[in-house]
Amino acid sequence: MKISPFAGKPAQPAMLANVPRLVTAYYAQIPDCSVPAQRVAFGTSGHRGSALEGSFNEWHVLAITQAICQYRKQQDIDGPLYLGIDTHALSEPAYASALEVLAANGVDVMLANNGEYTPTPAISHAILTYNRGRTKGLSDGVVITPSHNPPESGGFKYNPPHGGPAGIEATASIEAMSNAFLEKNLSGVRRMRFENALRASTTHQHDFLNTYVGDLRSVIDMDAIRGANIRMGVDPLGGAGVHYWDAIAEHYGLNLVVVNKAVDPAFRFMTVDWDGRIRMDPSSSYAMQGLIELKNRFDIAFACDTDHDRHGIVTRSAGLLPADHYLSVAAHYLFQHRPKWTEKVAVGKTVVSSRMIDRVTARLGRKLYEVPVGFKWFVNGLCDGSLGLCGEESAGASFLRLDGTAWTTDKDGIAPALLSAEIIARAGRDPGEIYQELEGEFGGSVFERVDARATPEQKAILAKLSPQQIESSKLGGEKIQTILTHAPGNGASIGGIKVITENGWFAARPSGTEDIYKIYAESFLGSDHLHRILEEAQTIVGDALTAAQDSEPAQV
Repeated sequence: MKISPFAGKPAQPAMLANVPRLVTAYYAQIPDCSVPAQRVAFGTSGHRGSALEGSFNEWHVLAITQAICQYRKQQDIDGPLYLGIDTHALSEPAYASALEVLAANGVDVMLANNGEYTPTPAISHAILTYNRGRTKGLSDGVVITPSHNPPESGGFKYNPPHGGPAGIEATASIEAMSNAFLEKNLSGVRRMRFENALRASTTHQHDFLNTYVGDLRSVIDMDAIRGANIRMGVDPLGGAGVHYWDAIAEHYGLNLVVVNKAVDPAFRFMTVDWDGRIRMDPSSSYAMQGLIELKNRFDIAFACDTDHDRHGIVTRSAGLLPADHYLSVAAHYLFQHRPKWTEKVAVGKTVVSSRMIDRVTARLGRKLYEVPVGFKWFVNGLCDGSLGLCGEESAGASFLRLDGTAWTTDKDGIAPALLSAEIIARAGRDPGEIYQELEGEFGGSVFERVDARATPEQKAILAKLSPQQIESSKLGGEKIQTILTHAPGNGASIGGIKVITENGWFAARPSGTEDIYKIYAESFLGSDHLHRILEEAQTIVGDALTAAQDSEPAQV
């Protein structure tokens, strides 16, 4: 992975998005359905793209919203729909387009008071709160966000009545209907003027901010944080939670300082990411340079991405913690400080998350629930309270309330950030210090992800590889113990392969948006061993892809 010479430095004027040009493209460009990249495609977090590339334009949003209206009718979902947006430049126009269609279809829509931006967890929390105890008239939601992606990006994701990301069946149905509308030049899409949609009897205001903030005491020990006077610094990274943090501080009397209150669709205040692009990723040390430099001013500092569903934790002892390190600490802490969680409550992780979590979970005497990449796989377990903490290596997580019931079923960056302060208040050590203690008990690990080139045909083969197609018996000098193509937790396909030894592993899976495949690897034997795993992983996968291609029958 080649690091840009601009990585970690302030964004230069030439790097900034041309917002007027971007918004003009949103309205002016019409997607070409014969181009795969310009069709609607739901990945792990909804449909994403850029107006400048013809992959996120007004037609996409109109078609997707009408498809959601059709899906709601098919599923008898007739409660209110909670609609939220983040601070990306394309989110505001997409919000207007979506409301025009929702109002024309007679959907009761709940908008944030005074046009407030709305974090993803606030939408999930609102859906769950409304649906609690109901069996009919259930609510659902839409969040208009491309998450931490660059300023030119747009995104649109649907959360059904369970409050979490839509599953494969739902997204496949919505995707198919959306593309059908595009192919018919939006014939069948109902729409009314935006000003009329705002005044429609079905359009309502909802206080997402104070409802979410006021309920945080049910998931975090706010009294402990206040009592210990933990000094907290937070950078919302110009995202949807920008006004939530001061409200949290005031509501609970916390010693919390928001170090950056700017909202700018060009995100000119960011330091750029590893590849020289602006990306609001709280798990990237390059993007988080501003907050890392302030770490000694606070007992703990943290940031969230643009829709506030990912967290980044900066400790005085260790700086920015890798996401897997913090998730290991969170598991270690939560399952010892949540007495109302039953003994059957498990820990959820994805197949590309650290095995340190496995070791901590075993030490706690808890069950590990390992699933493919995508937070949607955790939804049912969070809903029924069987999963206490669920996390991804990309810094997405959620966990149960103090009483063991669901808090959010989508990723929540705010609660894990505040948990870091609770940990200091009750454990007397910051998460970085606790992770060092875990390494003393379980051994230290190193982790890295690299990208390798792959054709669309190779990506398709990789997604369907079987263990029998891996001919190697060793990895990094150790005997291969297990080869996975399906997740141990739920048996679902991981869309790639994972190879495991006693002290290391790698996983390879194709990218959904680029002609590459991603290799994730971890070693408990040090950096040299990790690099050996990464090199051998590329050879192992390359040989398997070549053998699979050679065995395919020739096309006539």
